[in-house]
Amino acid sequence: MTKSAAVRRPLPTSPFAAPVPPPIKVFAVGDRVSHDQYGLGRAIAVEGDGDIAVLVDFGSRQVRITKPFAKLFKL
Repeated sequence: MTKSAAVRRPLPTSPFAAPVPPPIKVFAVGDRVSHDQYGLGRAIAVEGDGDIAVLVDFGSRQVRITKPFAKLFKL
């Protein structure tokens, strides 16, 4: 038995459809943010177009958070 060269494509209604990637998080200077460990803060500097790293002022400390921003959320 031979395999065909065609790629199998899941139907849109299939429960086995490929997962949708989450949206890319991009931050700008002045954005209010929330972090699971550090709390509320404000972005004071960004690297790249805001998608590489963000420097956040949390009041008591400044933390550089790099991509992926799993625990950082824009408010």
